[in-house]
Amino acid sequence: MRPRLPLLVAALAGCLLPAQGCIMCDPKALKALKSLENDYLPGHLEAKHHQNVMKRVQEALQNFKELPIGENSYMGVIDEPTLEKVSWSFLKDLKRITDSDVKGELFVKELFWMLHQEKDTFARHVAQFQKEAFCPNKCGMMLQSLIWCTNCEKQVHACQKSKDCGERRVEVRAMEDLILDCELNWHKASEGLTDYSFYRVWSNNSETLMSKGKEPTLTKPMVGQEDEGTYRCELGSVKGGLATVIHFHVTVLPPNTEEVPSVNTETEGCVAPGEMPANFPQSPTTVQDMISQPPKLEKMLRGRLVGLLIGGFVVLITVVVTMILCFRSGKAMDAIKYWLGTRSVAAQHPKVPEEKATQSEDK
Repeated sequence: MRPRLPLLVAALAGCLLPAQGCIMCDPKALKALKSLENDYLPGHLEAKHHQNVMKRVQEALQNFKELPIGENSYMGVIDEPTLEKVSWSFLKDLKRITDSDVKGELFVKELFWMLHQEKDTFARHVAQFQKEAFCPNKCGMMLQSLIWCTNCEKQVHACQKSKDCGERRVEVRAMEDLILDCELNWHKASEGLTDYSFYRVWSNNSETLMSKGKEPTLTKPMVGQEDEGTYRCELGSVKGGLATVIHFHVTVLPPNTEEVPSVNTETEGCVAPGEMPANFPQSPTTVQDMISQPPKLEKMLRGRLVGLLIGGFVVLITVVVTMILCFRSGKAMDAIKYWLGTRSVAAQHPKVPEEKATQSEDK
């Protein structure tokens, strides 16, 4: 069903009335044109030209809808988002002209050149709307709110196509959750839709209602072989009929079992005396064994060697610093001599136990 374009109503000359065109369906655009006539023209154009200029502006805006009718270009209707786009473009360019404070003949030329460009902009926007947003449903019945450019009336248009939206095959493993999704991408943009109903269809053509509500999905946890079969989803509308019908063919696969590595229980734990188990990790015992170890062991040994070198360097620095401090205090040589002398005496006269020393004194 396509919108029909009635004849245009003739506008009164010399008076700016609401134009019967798409842009003038936006109250903001109508307000801007009234401001142009009442506020801008008196100070920028001779009074004798006001009526004629506004009449030509009105005719130019009415001519916006004089476009070739085509399914991919223009059908005489637009939606609210498209109206917002074309109206915003028109208001922006009109404000640019009034902000420039241009007057007289130059103002008239710029104004009508802007209207000519805006008509091309309008044609691009409505063509995009026709291709992408006008009745976007590939199946089913979509109720779309549209604006008729000839009289600015907003009506609900029924985009009627085949209600059967096809079949879907769903595979799920046993003991997992089955999820059937009945939502199509245009459902949220449509008006007048009611509830989703899910049915289980049996082999004898009987059916069982499983759920009904606003949720577009059916979830059945931990399915088994008994859940395999055919399901149907229906979406209702306020007009009493069905908006969409989708069939699901569900196949339940065997459960997903993970492979467990086998263990030799016969010989496990049976180790001869003096022998190590076969899986016992062996440590390297020779240089050749250490060389043949993986790079991880090599990195570990290298790290230990670096640590030892750093530690030895720190000890060496500490000894040097201590010696320098001792030399500066004048006690380094005395300390060394005393240390050497003590070692020499201790070597020549070993310490005598206290008891023996006491006995020798008694004698």
